Amino acid sequence: MDPMTAFLAKSARKKRPAELLTGHLSDTLAATGELRRRVGRLEVAEAVVGGHFWATTALAALAHDAGKLPDGFQDMLRGKTRSWGERHEVLSLGFLPHLVGNPDLLIWVASAVATHHRPLTSEAGHDLHTLYGLSDLDEIRDRFTPVPEAGAAALLDWLRTTAAAEGLPVHPPAAPSNLTLTTLFQSTHQVLGQVLDHWSLTPTGPDEGLAAVLLQGAVTLADHLSSAHQQLATTQPLDASTRPLVDKHLAQRGAAVRPHQIAAGDVDGHLLLRAPTGSGKTEAALLWAATQAINLTERTGGVPRVFYTLPYLASINAMATRLQQLLDDERAIGVAHSRAASYHLARAITPEDGSDHDADGTPCRADAAAKAVSRAAATKLFYETLRVGTPYQLLRAALAGPAHSGILVDAANSVFVLDELHAYDAQRLGYILASARLWERLGGKIAVLSATLPSALATLFTDTLTHTTTTVHSPDLGLPARHWLSTRDHHLTDPQAIDEIRQRLHNGDCVLVVANNVAHALDLYDQLAPQVTERHGPEAALLLHSRFKRGDRSSIEETISNRFGTHTQRRPGLLVATQVVEVSLDVDFDVLFTAAAPLEALLQRFGRVNRIAARPPADVIVHAPAWTTRRGTNGQYADGIYPRDPVEAGWNILTTHHGHTIDEADATRWLDTIYTSAWGTQRRSDVLQHRDAFERAFLRFDYPYDDRDRLTEQFDKLFDGTEAILATDQEAYEAALTEAPGTASGRLLADEYLIPMPHWAGRLTTYEKQLKVRIIHGDYTPDRGLLGVRGRPQQTYQPGEVL
Repeated sequence: MDPMTAFLAKSARKKRPAELLTGHLSDTLAATGELRRRVGRLEVAEAVVGGHFWATTALAALAHDAGKLPDGFQDMLRGKTRSWGERHEVLSLGFLPHLVGNPDLLIWVASAVATHHRPLTSEAGHDLHTLYGLSDLDEIRDRFTPVPEAGAAALLDWLRTTAAAEGLPVHPPAAPSNLTLTTLFQSTHQVLGQVLDHWSLTPTGPDEGLAAVLLQGAVTLADHLSSAHQQLATTQPLDASTRPLVDKHLAQRGAAVRPHQIAAGDVDGHLLLRAPTGSGKTEAALLWAATQAINLTERTGGVPRVFYTLPYLASINAMATRLQQLLDDERAIGVAHSRAASYHLARAITPEDGSDHDADGTPCRADAAAKAVSRAAATKLFYETLRVGTPYQLLRAALAGPAHSGILVDAANSVFVLDELHAYDAQRLGYILASARLWERLGGKIAVLSATLPSALATLFTDTLTHTTTTVHSPDLGLPARHWLSTRDHHLTDPQAIDEIRQRLHNGDCVLVVANNVAHALDLYDQLAPQVTERHGPEAALLLHSRFKRGDRSSIEETISNRFGTHTQRRPGLLVATQVVEVSLDVDFDVLFTAAAPLEALLQRFGRVNRIAARPPADVIVHAPAWTTRRGTNGQYADGIYPRDPVEAGWNILTTHHGHTIDEADATRWLDTIYTSAWGTQRRSDVLQHRDAFERAFLRFDYPYDDRDRLTEQFDKLFDGTEAILATDQEAYEAALTEAPGTASGRLLADEYLIPMPHWAGRLTTYEKQLKVRIIHGDYTPDRGLLGVRGRPQQTYQPGEVL
């Protein structure tokens, strides 16, 4: 009987048998080969690891779970005991000196093996140094005993034979190893000490630290892939076939590829593309990305990943759908944002999805949820080579460690399209620029797209990168002006504004009203909607802001698209919205009434009117700002939302162009004026400060195997926020959790009840531990959203506050 059949790596679970140790190690080794073919040659790490980066990864992957032999661990897998209490990766180190002869190679292999689950050092006390750093040889022996000696020797022989068959640099398997437990424990103690000393005593150089994190990421990613029995996509859909697909796509719309799109596709390297709305920036970006992918494949031998990043959730979903249609391949596109599973659920339960139906003939929600969770999990495991998402997902690589270093190795030799870069505040933009510099160092190519990118932001981008950036400008395409600008010296909520909006509604126009906060949006909706619904029906007047349940918001957005979409039959009606409308929907209105805001935000709002210039210039009417203070801050803000300086600068420019037609060229000049003001100079300084601080703190990896989990909450505060359910929905939420098979699938269905809230608003909630969700007591209606949160007086939310 093969002694290796006595040892397990994974316990049996529902619908999955127990997994043999040698089977899991073989699968992880195979996953490493797959990952190597995906990523290609990693020049930034090869020199540091003596030209053996992928061989080192393969050896670490092969031996990473060798320490699961002890009786205590095997008893835990077989259900004889609940917990073993020791770290198997530490004992795995004892096999390595008998497998790897080169001492320089040994320390790298050992480092990756030791850190594929836990950090070497941390402040929390769960690190390997705390657990084992002071243990002498006798303690190591006592903690891991009993270990079957014959099994250990047989496993070492198997490791040698398997590694040699793959051509890896190991001791030749000429004769049985006769490994003894004494030798195994001595080696464990010795190698652990070497690893701790090497990485914990002094900071590393920048190249060595980066190579260490990449190695950790490659091993942990291979381990995750093999454990989930997942594979990686082995092709990049953006390739030599992209140009014919773009030609076909444009021809279907009666258009042809334009010079600036061709120019973008001819660039080999970083790109800065300036082109007006409606000129085909997306197609230009795809042609550029295809060229980079082809060239990177030739240079590295890998399959480059393409990341198309956007700042807003709804625009991410829309872009993913657009790419799926253009490429005619739904599975080729990954959606990488915090609510990716919800997106896939919406896709999965469409009538076209398949044959799974409930008794009443509707698509089966439970099966669809399971399918959606599977798709989201595949994205999380880096399956797709073309992904649409937020930069936040990529920035989490800076946290490194077993949970995040896989993001970093997946980003190597990749292509990055940064759309709407101007939409980020100084801190987020600084972090993105610092990460872009790292992506370049990892062999990446980066493009920035914009219709109205200020020169100051363009210079920040080009100065951040080391290699040359090619700038492509769209020529004058002869596109007609889309907008006629007017300003009003009263606020959007003033009776004069209400009367003017009512007149346009009475004339039968499609009217968009954009307020800066929820309180103003609600007030405007309440005053204007009755007149519209009486004349045109209940779906003719709609309200959209960020404080709706997910399910209600999806329904509202669908109704908006059906009534006001760019390619729908024009019908009169009203949409009152906050900032969420700026880039979230492909809509087309006759007229815009908006509160004053920063010029970048206003330009996005303008873009919802006369979207494809199918009509003469349409009215965009901007109302005077109202300055207020904001809780916990100094200074004045427009409607309590936007800082005064940029809003005031934009307002002063707009008032001088009252009664003029405007286009993107005008907007770019205006933005350049604002960004050369004192406010613009300070903002540039702030961005640079955040860029350099983020690079120093996160991207140098001086101690690559130190725990960074303590920084996770800082990331969440900056980028994600939190969510809660109404107390009145708790019973329905709990029922939804059990509607579909599997915890993840049920939670996905229950997410329909979640209401987005900022991270700080967690203090307004109570946390329900059993359901793992925050609860709020508030007033809510499906058509008006969250109207208020009841709590202690000092913890009461009113809809005018910044959320």
